[in-house]
Amino acid sequence: METTAWTQLRGVMTAEDERRPVSRATLRRIGAFARPHRRRMTLFVLLGTATAALAVATPVLAGRVVDTIVSGGDEAVVVRLALLIALIAVVEAALGVLGRRLSAALGEELILDLRTAVFDHVQRMPVAFFTRTRTGALVSRLNNDVIGAQRAFSNTLSTVVGNLVTLVLTLAVMLTLSWRITVLALVLLPVFVIPARRMGRRMAAMQREAATLNAAMGTRMTERFSAPGATLVKLFGRPEEESREFAVRARRVRDIGVRTATAQTVFITALTLVSALALALVYGLGGRLALRGALEPGAVVALALLLTRLYAPLTSLAGARVEVMSALVSFERVFEVLDLEPLIEEKPGAREVPDGPVSVEFDDVRFGYPSADKVSLASLEEVAALDTRGGEEVLHGISFRAEPGQTVALVGSSGAGKSTVAQLLPRLYDVDSGAVRVGGVDVRDLTAASLRATLGMVTQDGHLFHDTVRANLLLARPDAGEDDLWDALRRARLDTLVRSLPDGLDTVVGERGYRLSGGERQRMTIARLLLARQRVVILDEATAHLDNTSEAAVQEALTEALEGRTAVVIAHRLSTVRTADLILVVEAGRIVERGTHEELLAADGRYAELHRTQFRGAAAPGQDTPAAA
Repeated sequence: METTAWTQLRGVMTAEDERRPVSRATLRRIGAFARPHRRRMTLFVLLGTATAALAVATPVLAGRVVDTIVSGGDEAVVVRLALLIALIAVVEAALGVLGRRLSAALGEELILDLRTAVFDHVQRMPVAFFTRTRTGALVSRLNNDVIGAQRAFSNTLSTVVGNLVTLVLTLAVMLTLSWRITVLALVLLPVFVIPARRMGRRMAAMQREAATLNAAMGTRMTERFSAPGATLVKLFGRPEEESREFAVRARRVRDIGVRTATAQTVFITALTLVSALALALVYGLGGRLALRGALEPGAVVALALLLTRLYAPLTSLAGARVEVMSALVSFERVFEVLDLEPLIEEKPGAREVPDGPVSVEFDDVRFGYPSADKVSLASLEEVAALDTRGGEEVLHGISFRAEPGQTVALVGSSGAGKSTVAQLLPRLYDVDSGAVRVGGVDVRDLTAASLRATLGMVTQDGHLFHDTVRANLLLARPDAGEDDLWDALRRARLDTLVRSLPDGLDTVVGERGYRLSGGERQRMTIARLLLARQRVVILDEATAHLDNTSEAAVQEALTEALEGRTAVVIAHRLSTVRTADLILVVEAGRIVERGTHEELLAADGRYAELHRTQFRGAAAPGQDTPAAA
């Protein structure tokens, strides 16, 4: 009974709002997830019913044993009743194990379905979604909320069905044995339930505060324990102050833990006391009736045993709505993510990218980044309301064409819109007007798979997963062989380094590749690009983190790899784009100049100004030489 009472209290604590109205749409969607498992659910309910019936049978048989003993009955009857009680115990235990297995299987299947649905849906979300969402909040939906929803099937369902059957059968038997004792025992029920409701609300507040503090500590640890965060703290932070701030939160969690443990003990002790008082009532009143001959001694024992099985389901059913609402809240939080429509979808009947060398064309492209309310959720950003600002145009009528095999370079000031242009080509975002075409076909009319197979991109940060060198390279081409991997590493001037690593290709590079230097990470992403062998290549500051020697070596490899391929290159270092077929100077979202390196220098415009600035900076003490600038 203590366990059930504590389960009910825990349900109160985890519920966000027990008076929240039930959405029929939510119930229908829950039914859709449950429908594939209806046979297993039906068997689960039947097992719960049978287990509840057996639980009531044991006290009745125990009463008959007492009556037989008191009346001086046959020993064989007592033995048969004892054997029947033992058999019921064995069957009840077996049904309990089978029911728990079914419960676990049902719950885990639901977790699998929900997690797969959320994961697949999140995979389809645009990059803007990930730039705004807190990773921890999103992961919580896949973990905490999915598990909370699962409780509706594995815990709440069995609790409601089993306790309802137990309650009905127990009351029926108790009323049959003695209606007066049963009614008097029920009088104490409010004394049993009311403290649970009040204590539950009090503890809910403490639990919510503890959860908030734990979440804050978790976020702080995640930020401080990552390689960039730890570096920032060591360089600019105050370790002593960081420790003090963390300790303050930890102490508050400790204090709440002590208060919660005390409240739990008081709660369980009070409920145990009420149960003992009710039991004393049964023994006192029942014993008195038995002595007067108005009640059989066995009935007193049966009533006492049944009473212990009456308060537990009554208390649990009193909190069943709270548990149901808690599960519904979890379902709604999961559905909230599933209902967020991706901005970028593949059209029905989308085409493949044409075979052979392909061109790239931007035709009067205008674009503004979407506002938060179009791509995100306030709960995932952990803000009260989403920022509705956005849509301000950052690209204004961008037009250019790269013929098959040509290299087009974009240069200009930081924030001019160069990387935005690069992100529109692989359709990380969709244009607001105009068109981006690959092979003469609008990227919005192409299949996502063929576009990925055609376009390769190296970004500025050189991101790597916490996995082996081999696994990071095979992202580009899963069917690549050992020779292909080493060839890509050789062309990226990285094979010597990888051979020197402890496990070669099977060396783990660490979170975000932080076991490698910045230049090594960048060359690893270039090796991944070389391995993919895509027909269109986008280099967004691909050599930004390389020293002069490495840059020259990788530039040779890139020149070899880009031969015969269409390329869009974004660079601040003008030395990397001198040989481009077309150079575009982008400022404030517009192309202000275009031409070859020589033509733009002769025009003495913005490009020439950038060129002179870099050469002056390169000639300064401690800077690169002009030849490498």
